Amino acid sequence: MKRLVLALLCAACMTAMEAKTLVAYFSATGTTKAAAERLAKQHNAQLWEIEPAQPYTAADLDWRNDKSRSSLEMNDPEERPTIKQCTNVAPYDTIYVGFPIWWGICPRIINSWLDNNVPQLEGKTLIPFATSGSSGIGEAEAYLKKTYPTLKWKKGLLLNKR
Repeated sequence: MKRLVLALLCAACMTAMEAKTLVAYFSATGTTKAAAERLAKQHNAQLWEIEPAQPYTAADLDWRNDKSRSSLEMNDPEERPTIKQCTNVAPYDTIYVGFPIWWGICPRIINSWLDNNVPQLEGKTLIPFATSGSSGIGEAEAYLKKTYPTLKWKKGLLLNKR
């Protein structure tokens, strides 16, 4: 009987701990969204989509066009696209931050979201995750750690069709 009660208490504690996890992500084409949904389900986490105030069109995402919106944003390190709505990150201890790899790093909209939440993210565990057709996550991890050195970053995950 004691073992059963202990097992139930442990399960309740684990559920409460996992409930303090957020999966925040940006997805331009749906690939990262699918990865975020799998990750949130796996960790019993809250899911939050980081949405641009102005949605990206197919033309905006044409990386071969130097004048496309994504190219212009990625070529300007100070660019911060406007996001539709901010998240209250206060209740969460662990936050997965997801994005597609653009130009080897995270899209600038991730900077917008992080910049809006930096004070509230202090002391929380942040885990980047990404999807990519050809790049790894290493350069993106290094970029995030360098750009946001006061935040507690853990090793990132590359979640391509798992």
